[in-house]
Amino acid sequence: QVQLVESGGGSVQAGGTLRLSCAASGDTYSHRYMAWFRQGPGKEREGVAAIASDGNTFYADSVKGRFTVSKDNAKNTLYLQMNSLKPEDTAMYYCAADRIWWHLFPRYQYWGQGTQVTVSS
Repeated sequence: QVQLVESGGGSVQAGGTLRLSCAASGDTYSHRYMAWFRQGPGKEREGVAAIASDGNTFYADSVKGRFTVSKDNAKNTLYLQMNSLKPEDTAMYYCAADRIWWHLFPRYQYWGQGTQVTVSS
């Protein structure tokens, strides 16, 4: 069992910056694969960034060069640094975790409740 709680969302203007956090608790040691997803209005949930057990990171083309995913194992916390935000980044952002690697596909076993990011032009 893993519990995930996102925070850090909010409303910003285009070009602004936000840093999202995902606090994990429970059996975090066994669920070492984590990722960020988002779901905008009228859209399917899509993968944003993922981090593998070896620390390698992967990004959707739409956020590459603007977003950075990282984790602090001591704090059991996943982060998503979002720079140069665009209106199309507006979505509910979710973190996810699993024992196995699902890359940017929305098949992770555990999910947070989401945090809203709104970017205005």
